[in-house]
Amino acid sequence: MGALVRWKDLVTDTTDPAGTGRFWAGLLGRLVTRDEDGDVRVDGSSDAERIWVDRVPERRTVKDRVHLDLVGDVPALRRTVERLGGRHVADRGRWTVVADPEGGEFCLFPATEVTGLVVDARRPVEIARWWAEAFGATPRTGPDGLPRWLPVPGAPFDVMKFVAVAEPKTAKNRRHWDVWCEDVPALVGRGATVLREPDDEIGWTVLADPEGNEFCAFTP
Repeated sequence: MGALVRWKDLVTDTTDPAGTGRFWAGLLGRLVTRDEDGDVRVDGSSDAERIWVDRVPERRTVKDRVHLDLVGDVPALRRTVERLGGRHVADRGRWTVVADPEGGEFCLFPATEVTGLVVDARRPVEIARWWAEAFGATPRTGPDGLPRWLPVPGAPFDVMKFVAVAEPKTAKNRRHWDVWCEDVPALVGRGATVLREPDDEIGWTVLADPEGNEFCAFTP
């Protein structure tokens, strides 16, 4: 079966779109634009690199289950994070954990590693396979030998990394990804759940994958 979805972009929720947008634009060396509704767009060299920064009323209360892994000169990246208002959280051997000004954590790796969108999962192999079928891709083995890394065609990172965690998902993810999809019913038939249909306010479908991770499907 062919791909049901294609990568579109990344979205992050925040109580401060302007501040969060400036942070990520400064860290990634990108341009930031503020929309009339107060949301912010961080643009890269292609639409796939775009990060939408959306305002939400609720503050961050739990560990983010979706985060980015960035690569480069780790000490220099850490200094940039701190200069832009973020903070150092912890050193974990091969990587360093840092946080944006609102406390959203992400990881810095040496340039020899791979960039990634990391998703906490109760069943990482199974959910990696689900998204592999949706994207028409093939999982790769992670460092533990399990097929839970997923190269996503057209995405602005090397792999999606599905990482095993013990704790269940208890709150809406503050980061999610958008996809292009011509057949939402087919996604539902494969196990996605519709959270919100298109209506007078939105022109896309809000869904959740079998582990509850929210994502938005847009019709090309």
